[in-house]
Amino acid sequence: MTVDADQQPAKAPVPTRPLNTTRTSLAAASVGLAKRELHNIRRLPSAFLPALLMPVFQAIAFSGTFYAITRIPGFPTDRSINWFLPLAVLMGSGFTGIGVGLAAVRDIENGFYDRLRTAPTPRASLITGPLLGALARSAIVTTIVVTVGFLFGARLITGPIGLLPLYIAGFGLAATGTGWGLGLAFRFQDMRAAALMQLTLFIGLFLTDAQVPLFIMEGWLHTVARVNPFTNILRLAREGWVTEISWNNTWGGLLALGVLSTLTLWFARRGLNHLDE
Repeated sequence: MTVDADQQPAKAPVPTRPLNTTRTSLAAASVGLAKRELHNIRRLPSAFLPALLMPVFQAIAFSGTFYAITRIPGFPTDRSINWFLPLAVLMGSGFTGIGVGLAAVRDIENGFYDRLRTAPTPRASLITGPLLGALARSAIVTTIVVTVGFLFGARLITGPIGLLPLYIAGFGLAATGTGWGLGLAFRFQDMRAAALMQLTLFIGLFLTDAQVPLFIMEGWLHTVARVNPFTNILRLAREGWVTEISWNNTWGGLLALGVLSTLTLWFARRGLNHLDE
């Protein structure tokens, strides 16, 4: 039995170009996810504005309410805004990282994160991308808070170089907040993680010499503040505003930031692996 040529089954069309089966590089995927974090500022301003307005309000309110603190004998500065502005920057930068964790929770709840996990990109980009976005947000927050601080009387005692420790401390705390926020988001996978993210940041920063120098503090708070690594980070951030820039004031903050950011980002990576179990 023979089959006519016109009765033979048609062949499948040949693609005009080969299918793209390559994986997106880590750098490209990270930049893409970082841009998404920045675009969310416009799309979801309610998720970013608290991290911006809260430190601005904090710097103004604390420096105004506690302006007389500078009259304490031995207080290291005659401008209360100089004392409280670095604290406000660290708080805002930390919350930019926490905001990344909150965004991840939303993506997990609405199912979008499953699409990110199945995309042909390195798994590490799900951490490095949001991290880059948080660092960019931290730069925005720090710049705006410093600008407002200058308007309310803050002055650098070392010239523009004094901004460097503050930005470094802000970036480090944004990285720490990112790792902590993502790690909790991956484990809780719902908004139960939100309160824990924010509460731990508040506790970490306020159980330091956030309000007054260590030599004024007494009791258990003085003991806790002395061993709290956030105290060293705050000392780093205050260089150029309260103290001169020196290695003695710098190395402790850099060490604390390195250890905390490494541990929290490792915590986030472990949590990401937990999603696959």
